[in-house]
Amino acid sequence: MLLADVVDASARVGATRSRKVKGAALAEVLGRAGADDVGPVAAFLSGQLRQGRVGVGWATLASVGVDEAAAPVPSITVAEVDAAVATLAVTAGSGSNATRLAVLADLFSRATAAEADFLRRLLLGDLRQGALAALVADALAVATGVPVDVVRRAVMLDGDLSRVATVAVTEGEDGLRAIGLQVLRPVLPMLAATAADVREAVASAGGAQVSVEWKLDGARVQVHRAGDEVRLFTRNLNDVTARLPGVVEVVRALPAQQLVLDGEVIGVGDDERPDLFQDTMSRFGRHDGAGAALGVWFFDLLHLDGRDLLDEPLSERAALLDAVVGPLRIPSVVTEDADVAARFLDGALTAGHEGVMVKDVDSRYEAGRRGSTWRKVKPVRTVDLVVLAAEWGHGRRRGWLSNLHLGARGPDGSLLMVGKTFKGLTDEVLTWQTARLLELEVARSGIVVEVRPELVVEIALDGVQPSDRYPGGVSLRFARVRRYRPDKSPADADTIETVRAIRPGSA
Repeated sequence: MLLADVVDASARVGATRSRKVKGAALAEVLGRAGADDVGPVAAFLSGQLRQGRVGVGWATLASVGVDEAAAPVPSITVAEVDAAVATLAVTAGSGSNATRLAVLADLFSRATAAEADFLRRLLLGDLRQGALAALVADALAVATGVPVDVVRRAVMLDGDLSRVATVAVTEGEDGLRAIGLQVLRPVLPMLAATAADVREAVASAGGAQVSVEWKLDGARVQVHRAGDEVRLFTRNLNDVTARLPGVVEVVRALPAQQLVLDGEVIGVGDDERPDLFQDTMSRFGRHDGAGAALGVWFFDLLHLDGRDLLDEPLSERAALLDAVVGPLRIPSVVTEDADVAARFLDGALTAGHEGVMVKDVDSRYEAGRRGSTWRKVKPVRTVDLVVLAAEWGHGRRRGWLSNLHLGARGPDGSLLMVGKTFKGLTDEVLTWQTARLLELEVARSGIVVEVRPELVVEIALDGVQPSDRYPGGVSLRFARVRRYRPDKSPADADTIETVRAIRPGSA
């Protein structure tokens, strides 16, 4: 398949806000892709590379004359692009820079103007065409004639859309149904909706019992164990086993041979109060053994000694979890009484935690989904937004990128700007923020530096109000940076619907 076919589909997707039209365009090109091409095509259309980030930045692309590329007719195949990216991913060491530049120069010298623009944005992670992986997965179902729920579940459990696309084309529905939870291979975590307060969260269960659990302010981890082998993954499915030797030893001591657990890693001081989130994340992100003293607590059990538990109700999973982890279970209470839940929330806050999770006791573990059966309640009104750009500061902040442009996820996968803020930033954060944003730079206009939309930042605010100033149709009131969320990806950011639903003064 020619790359031009993918570029054309991407352009059609980017030109409409209709999810139906987007899906049809995606399904059409996926349906024409053969077994060797459909994996890379699915990845490209969702704005990803099968090999992940390959270390190509804006400056590198500028040095190979990307803007001058304009072959007269399309000739590059999808397979050639995928092979070139694979070479970039493994090229390292002495002379690697020259080799990488040569690979890029060859690729772009053969590209049409439209193909060069697509490749540049794809390599930079800036392909804002409004096609998230979930939409591509649904289009794959249409293209292959496989029920959409089968494709979605396969993607959730496998975690690799490209690999699932190949299985869908080569093995069909039977092949996808055979994809299950595998110990030592991470699955996408279940996510929670947001509730304004604990009473609303309890009421949404319609009088049924809920499990109210402390919401720890740490780093989420998915823990896998097969015999003595233990592997730890972040919510973005990155392997962090080597950073957390203390957690590995804790898991090896548990009374089971095969486990998949969902939990939270957090630092705890001598007074038994939790560390600040930024302190936990600082230790969590280092490779010098600083994470050895971090503690771990668990709130869910996905697999136990050969038995998958994803489809079991939370009540059953919780009982088994108690038996396996004992005191390492995150504190919880089962109730249908909003007063009991409110008192439990007060206890969580008194203990230094950020709030509670309220979960239906009959809920399944919906890997990769943000379901209404789990609701998070945090007293301080916050939203997770994506950094789209930043402005150079002035006065005392001269030399730092300061004023952040913030975006929420649109219904079509795009990122819609909803406001700016420079508040809440310490000198330390400004220094780090400037260096990191310059690494992600894709373009400049005056004092504004546009960046790849990779960083998620938690914003505290006093509400939102309607506004035609920003594409999101609202503006944030008294927004301030609470912290960066390196444990989250842009796909985890809040939606524009969530942001618009916030009332002025609701914080």
